[in-house]
Amino acid sequence: MTNSHVPCSSSSTSATNTDAQKRSAIVVVASTRAATGEYEDKTGTVLVNFLRSEGFSTPAPVVVADADIADTVAGILTPADDAPDVLLTTGGTGITPDDLTVEAVAPHITKEMPGVSYAFWARGLESTPTAILSRCVAGIAGSTFVMTLPGSSGAVKDGIAVLSPIVHHIVDLAHRGNG
Repeated sequence: MTNSHVPCSSSSTSATNTDAQKRSAIVVVASTRAATGEYEDKTGTVLVNFLRSEGFSTPAPVVVADADIADTVAGILTPADDAPDVLLTTGGTGITPDDLTVEAVAPHITKEMPGVSYAFWARGLESTPTAILSRCVAGIAGSTFVMTLPGSSGAVKDGIAVLSPIVHHIVDLAHRGNG
């Protein structure tokens, strides 16, 4: 994978950034079927649109096969000073053998944020008992906020509902002392 995302601006400190300080984000879709063209993923685009509406410079979603998620995540987060402010993934958080997103992301997280995951699960439980089957993780990798979301549209909407009021605050805190 080519690491072609927008570099992180270490001077980003508020939700009202100027264009020169624009925050960056990347969305990765882990889906072998979408990567091979079997079906068109829609969850990645929903997340990209959310991040753009929040003022993040966000390219089109990166769609990769489940087996390629670890290399993709590593390429996005390394080197750390070129990593985005936010990395959201969709897909690969379930319990089938090819669900590998959590295993790909977790080693990069240096500060876990279980409260974000708990809020996500609680939101999902309002509409479906299967929400707790997601192995969602959230945390900080370097100064990048990372969260893994399931590949369903309902789960992505729940993730957006949880992140919308806090994503800028998380980025502010993750960058504190970096510039």
